[in-house]
Amino acid sequence: MRNRIILVLMVLINALCTMQAQETANSRQARRIFNSAYQQVFGEQGATLHYDVNITGLYKTHGTIWYKGKKSKFEDAKMNSWNDGQIVYTVKKKKHEVEIHNAKNNKSDKYSQKFKFEPDNYTYSIAQTDGGLMVTMRLIKGRKGMKEIHALIERNTYHPISVRIKVAFIWTTIRISNFSSGGITDEMLRFPKEQFKNYKYVDKR
Repeated sequence: MRNRIILVLMVLINALCTMQAQETANSRQARRIFNSAYQQVFGEQGATLHYDVNITGLYKTHGTIWYKGKKSKFEDAKMNSWNDGQIVYTVKKKKHEVEIHNAKNNKSDKYSQKFKFEPDNYTYSIAQTDGGLMVTMRLIKGRKGMKEIHALIERNTYHPISVRIKVAFIWTTIRISNFSSGGITDEMLRFPKEQFKNYKYVDKR
């Protein structure tokens, strides 16, 4: 009887070790694929994409964004913004106004502050879906950040397709199209002051 119990325990321990190894392998694969997609967007080579945002049906917007390192530019229906890594210029079309903010402390961008992302604050897993590879990230207990992230990634290129994010109890869906990595120059991200000579400038640094 004792030998049988020991045998059962050994089988259970072996099964648990196998499950743990599989989870670890899955997690490593998920992190590797997500990192590849992340670098294509936020790497030094730069990237551009069109986005459609839907916050639980309560708020919708769309536009185009360009990234290169710490520099960025985005355009949507209500405003345009340029960030040269030190200064943020936000053009409010309806008000005919340009707000100037410090890039390190941009108080005008309260919305995106909720979506700050620290890769090491999450556990990772990956699964095959009909649309591509689904990488799921869940916030580690005690860490700060978005509660849950579901990133759909193309199988062959690892290009991002969509991201679904949970902040508190609210889900936000971001659909991505016209994605291209590389070819972004500093000149493309320069604030074209000459185009806004007749605008009012409000310095909020």
